[in-house]
Amino acid sequence: MMKDMANTSPQQFRPNADNTRLLRDAFGKFATGVTIITAKTADGVIGMTANSFSSLSLDPALVMWSPAINSSRFKFFADAPHFAIHILTDQQKDICEAFAKNGHAFNEIHHTLNAHGVPLIDNCLARFECSHVATHPAGDHVIVIGQANDVTFQNGTPLAFYAGKYGTIEAT
Repeated sequence: MMKDMANTSPQQFRPNADNTRLLRDAFGKFATGVTIITAKTADGVIGMTANSFSSLSLDPALVMWSPAINSSRFKFFADAPHFAIHILTDQQKDICEAFAKNGHAFNEIHHTLNAHGVPLIDNCLARFECSHVATHPAGDHVIVIGQANDVTFQNGTPLAFYAGKYGTIEAT
């Protein structure tokens, strides 16, 4: 269970280029799940750890996520025609960390390929196999929208990320 034991005094500031660390800390106060986004490239398969995932629409079934433009893996994901989003369980922290360090961590992680050659990781809480719908510029990121064509999910405990640390969230 996550507990924020940091400074309890509120901090107020006007975001600018000189205080991006404070802004990052403020954004980090929103607890998120952790995902691995996967895609096929001309050079093989690739993955990326991301917490910028959200559902967008039920009909049609749309999801979105936001890769950073300055990421070394950005070019593989911004316009990938097909990709998969994997919501991780609390037992998959090692997978999360592997992809945070190395986009080609599939060498160490069991996976299968779907009909489009997109790598799929098993035993996730949920997996969305998507087709690219749109990409929208958004500052130093882009918003990637995908249509979920195939969805798999199961019960379990999510891997969570809060204030720069991993944890879990328990339903009550």
